[in-house]
Amino acid sequence: MAKPRLLLHMCCAPCSTHVINLLRESYEVVAFFYNPNIHPRKEHASRFEESVAFTKKVRIPLHDEAYDPKEWFDRIKGHEDEPEGGERCKKCYELRLEKTAEKASREGFDVFTTTLTISPHKKADIINGIGKKLAQRYGVSFLEADFKKRDGFKKSVELSRWHGLRRQNYCGCIYSKKKKKI
Repeated sequence: MAKPRLLLHMCCAPCSTHVINLLRESYEVVAFFYNPNIHPRKEHASRFEESVAFTKKVRIPLHDEAYDPKEWFDRIKGHEDEPEGGERCKKCYELRLEKTAEKASREGFDVFTTTLTISPHKKADIINGIGKKLAQRYGVSFLEADFKKRDGFKKSVELSRWHGLRRQNYCGCIYSKKKKKI
């Protein structure tokens, strides 16, 4: 019996390591790199290139969407000064998950989900709530998860090290970068 096809929104290679290991047991996983929030462009390119190399290494197909930071800036407009984890982040999750749900629906996937919940800095209940609403809108199932549970984040760090992946020290957006003063 064939496994259900799952479209996995992938924020970066390090965050996907443990998630892919978990999901491929039950699903035919296809990764999807869509992250217009990542700044600067050089950082986006670096994270994308590493994602391409990693997905080839673990034999997972990778799809991507063109880098368009204007779309992200338009979505978060008016929320630039909010703290991490606030409304700006929620708008960012919505944008990336909506593009994933759209693609999953259009291309006949059975289910979609995201690596975002692997981060100890991201609230799985908010991300899962967005995913469930989008699942209803686009007619494709959403896999609710909190991948950081059961030492998921720790395992992703260990796997990143094992695969020689570069772990970033900020979420990706210009505002999280400024907060870290990088």
